[in-house]
This record gives sequence, structure tokens and C-alpha cells, in this order.
Amino acid sequence: MASEFAARLPADRAESGLADLKPALNEGQARAEASRCLYCFDAPCIGACPTGIDIPEFIRKIASGNYRGSARTILSANILGLSCAAVCPVEVLCAGDCVFNDKGEPPIQIGLLQRFSTEWAYDRGLRFFEKGAPTGHRVALIGAGPASLAAAHELTVLGHECVLFEGRALPGGLNTTGVAPYKMRAEMSIREVEYIKEIGFEIRTGVEVVPDGTAGTLGAASTIAFSELEREFDAIFIGVGLGPDSRQGLPGEDLAGVWGACALIERIKNSGRDEVGYDAARVKNAVVIGGGNTAIDVVRELRKLDVENVTMVYRRGEHEMPGYDHEVAYARREGVQFHLRANPTAYVPDAEDASRVGAVRLVRMELGEPDESGRRRPKPVDGSEHELPAQLVAIATGQEKLETLLGSIAGLELHWGRVKVDAASGRTGNPRYWSGGDCANGGKEVVNAAAEGKLAARSIDGAMRDGSVRRSGA
Repeated sequence: MASEFAARLPADRAESGLADLKPALNEGQARAEASRCLYCFDAPCIGACPTGIDIPEFIRKIASGNYRGSARTILSANILGLSCAAVCPVEVLCAGDCVFNDKGEPPIQIGLLQRFSTEWAYDRGLRFFEKGAPTGHRVALIGAGPASLAAAHELTVLGHECVLFEGRALPGGLNTTGVAPYKMRAEMSIREVEYIKEIGFEIRTGVEVVPDGTAGTLGAASTIAFSELEREFDAIFIGVGLGPDSRQGLPGEDLAGVWGACALIERIKNSGRDEVGYDAARVKNAVVIGGGNTAIDVVRELRKLDVENVTMVYRRGEHEMPGYDHEVAYARREGVQFHLRANPTAYVPDAEDASRVGAVRLVRMELGEPDESGRRRPKPVDGSEHELPAQLVAIATGQEKLETLLGSIAGLELHWGRVKVDAASGRTGNPRYWSGGDCANGGKEVVNAAAEGKLAARSIDGAMRDGSVRRSGA
């Protein structure tokens, strides 16, 4: 039977046409791969995992057929073990530190083994945790993404009442709306949310948290002010991720077919094929602006959706791209073209339909004077403007800062648009507030959000139990 949240996903989503990048292992494959592991005593893979999963232990249990024990080992360290198995860049985390790399042999497929165990437990409805004895304390969590889910689960185990407030119609954060669908589809994210939520906390979707006296910006059905949360809850956790896609302020940005990268990914993941917002048959040329992992996700998605010509435009050279090297290599193999040392100056209307984009006007870039860090800044080359045809453009140059949402909270500091927290506890400058995930770390991995949410939960638990925080309405 479909869950409440799963029922809100269109059955004919555009993402459903994309094949799984790393298909799940069957039992025989999992046990064979697990048997390759050396079960290192001081395994470097554990240190490479932000949540500290005992990786050799869970793999050893797969090899011996103890799949229940394997899943318990994973989920005890990281309750978001399913999504992390699918989306973690294991090439630069656990598998990247596997000792087999030093031997010139393929590393253990840790992500696929983790997915095998967690899905095995999910398929059988196995639960390893239960709600703790009620403490009478209440915690509000803003956002229902990985950081808030991890925090809420840990707090519920400790006996506290948790309510998550999510302005969107679906929970799960970027796992649901922003992860490239060839890595993980929205239904996997929703399945994980439902599994975690069954321990006994509440998720209120369509409720946007806003500063006092302001209106919402997400089109949510209702809003609730920070002051009201402070009256009703002892502590508040901020797990809102990052803001909407940044705009460049260039001519033509408002043309149909010019998208923010995250907004485009969300449409592909959560909308029906006839509601994606562009005519796939009409798009012969797509251009993605940016050189990070989001930009790489978009170009790979568009190629997998059979867009004929997909070009990634980045203002520096390939060796300076912030995206992972292995993702860049995958994109090249899949036919993505790279137009380097170039930057957009305008988005040009289509010759036949002036309301739509038809090309991107670019200028070539060269290295100029060093900035304060010593890195030479790109500068435009005079007379080098040229155009690339594009019926679809995705701008992946970052996301907006959170000053508008969080700037009114007394004592809470923002640094470069991130919530400033104590690294050991996740606590902010306002003693009632904690934070974790992208809004605090600037945009890392799901596994980082899970680790930060759990860390903050333990600090919140201690503060409520010693009486140093309590709701203002108490």
C-alpha cells in the first residue's frame, strides 16, 4: 500500500525513464563481493565515513549470511543508510580509502553492499529502534531533509517529542527533490523517510517557517513564525538546506527554457513527463553553466534523457573544476561536451519565438591578477564573444544565501551565508537553536548531514535534560 507521501508522486515522472546507475546486488553477488573484504583491523574506510559506520563489521555479516545484523550495524551509526548507499561519492570517501586501491585492485563495492543490507531489512519491515520513555520535552525541526530526519530519529529514541516543519509538499529534502535520479529516485527517498518516521515523530508538510510578520516564499499552504516555535518547543533545529538557485542578473534570464539547476532537477524528479516544463523533443542543444557536482548531475541527466547535444560551460580550466574527477570522467564517456574558459554574458531569444531561449552568448576568459588567496581570477577576453545554440539552459552557479530567512533570529550568526555553529555540538549563537546539514556546512554530502543531525540531537538532549533550554511559553 502506497504511503501518504509516496501517493503524492506522479506515476509518470520524467525520472522514471532513467536507468539506475548502480543496480542493486542480488544475494549471491553481495556475498561474493563481501567475501573479498580483508576486514582490516584499523580499517581506513571507517575513518573516511562521516557517520563512522563499522564497515568491515557489516560486510563480514553479509559474507556470513547475517543480513539482519549487517543492517543493524549500518543503521545504528547512520539511520539514513539507504540513501547514503545510493548517493554517497564512495569513490572519494570509504571506497576511496579501501586498501585494495594500494594493491592496484578494485576497491570493495561498499555502497552497493550497504544498499543490499538496508534494502533487505526494509523489504522485511525490520525495525531496530523504538521510541524512548517520554521526557516531556519538545523539539521543532525546520526542514525535513537528511539532517532533520537524523536529528529527529535520535531525539525520539531519547524520548523527546519532535515535529518537523516542511514548506514543500514532500519531505526528504534534496534526496527527494535534488539528487540526480540516475543515482536515486524520489520513491527511494520517500521510502526511507517513511521508515525513519515510523519510530514516532511528526512531519507537517506544506508548513513554511518564516520570520515574524513576513509571508512565505515557497507557496506553502500555511506558515508559522519563529516566535511561535519558541513558545511551543524547548529547542529548535534548523535543517533548511540552501536557498533557491542563484541568479546571475544577465539579460535573458527570464526567457522560457532558462532554469536554475536545482529547480530543473526537481521538475525531472517530481513532475509528470508532460509537466517537466520543456518539450524534450524540441531540445536538441542544452547548455549547463557551472563546474560543480550539481552542474555535472544536470549534464548527465540530460544526456540520459536523450538530449542530443549537452555542453557544460565553465569559466576556468578542467583541472580547476570543483566537481569530482570521477563524475567528470563519467560525463565525458556519456558524450557531454566541455566548453572551458568561457562565461555567459546573455541568454539570446529564439529567432522564431522571442519568449524562449535560443542561444547562450559567451565570452572567452583568461587568467588575470591573483585574488586575496593567490588564485588568479578569470577575466574576459576583449572581442571574443560568441554564441552556442541552446533550447534549454541550466544555471548551476550556486544557491542563494539564507539571510532573509534567518537574519532576524537574535544571536544567530551567519558566515558567508552559512549558519555558524559550534563544531562539537551544532549549537548556534542563540542557545535555543541548533543547526546542521547544507545550511551549516555550505553544501556537503547526505552523509555529512546525517552525522551533523545526530550530533546536534545529542547536544539538544543534554541541554533539555539539564534545564538550560525550555520553551518560552512554559
